[in-house]
Amino acid sequence: MPNQNLLKVSGLKTYFYTEPQIIPAVDGVDLTIKKGEILGLVGESGSGKSVTSLSIMRLFHNTPGKIVDGSITFEEKDLLSQSERAMQSIRGNEIAMIYQEPMTSLNPVLTIGEQIEEAIIKHLGYSRKQATAHAKKMLELVGIPRVDSIIHDYPHQLSGGMRQRVMIAMAMSCSPKLLIADEPTTALDVTIQAQILDLMKTLQTTHDLSILLITHDLGVIAEVCDRVAVMYAGRIVEEADVFELFEHPKHPYTQGLMQSMPRLGEHQERLSSIKGQIPAPQEWPKGCKFATRCPFAFEKCWQNEPELILANPHGHRSRCWLSDEVKETEGVKP
Repeated sequence: MPNQNLLKVSGLKTYFYTEPQIIPAVDGVDLTIKKGEILGLVGESGSGKSVTSLSIMRLFHNTPGKIVDGSITFEEKDLLSQSERAMQSIRGNEIAMIYQEPMTSLNPVLTIGEQIEEAIIKHLGYSRKQATAHAKKMLELVGIPRVDSIIHDYPHQLSGGMRQRVMIAMAMSCSPKLLIADEPTTALDVTIQAQILDLMKTLQTTHDLSILLITHDLGVIAEVCDRVAVMYAGRIVEEADVFELFEHPKHPYTQGLMQSMPRLGEHQERLSSIKGQIPAPQEWPKGCKFATRCPFAFEKCWQNEPELILANPHGHRSRCWLSDEVKETEGVKP
């Protein structure tokens, strides 16, 4: 796997300014995505995953959201210093995004072809005829049959799985280097979900594509990702290679997520769960944000928040004081 970073997010803070409070939805996130890899970003609803993706794309127009600190570097370009016109040339061209529910992203009064062709004409400068031919190729690429007919259909005439394939075709139409997929399979049944994941994995391999896959489903993470970042209360709390994370989860939050997964072949009277809910920002404890739900919390956890430290020599990092103790006893050097 290439070691060169395609995207680097450092100290990202995105706050929502709503009366009478300020909500730190993303509160100091560090992420790297290497060229040609799939990074999974996992966590419960409300952990800040989607806001992180919107921050990368700088999509906070007409909202109370604002990036207040940090840096986002894409291929040596600082995205936070780019003009809005420059960002418009990057969105959908170099960085593309697909969403959880295509019906909220696709325009119901435009045909499938018109919506795909729009980005092709804007970013690639094709004529309408050339754009139509390219749109058909993209629909074929993502496994849609009868493209000559479907290109004239409207979104409501397609199934959920077909609409999601259209979204992927649209995202891939300008050959982006990074694809951000925000819960792309949540609304689909298991069979279609597997097909969409296989398609994304194939596109990643054949097009040397990097993917940021946002999900709350650890099964999806295990299926397609190379590395995993676990997010909780606006912070990354653990990051590791996918095999390392599943074999040796370090953070109690990650362990709780894994224990809540159903397992085939194992007798489970009931699923385990993490007690409580993610606290509201105004209720975050002074120290570790997970302390209110952690079964291992001790005095130090309530007083000081740990850094995201190296938990073993293999690049596995964890934001937990227990990891710090393990590091000291095992002689792991940062």
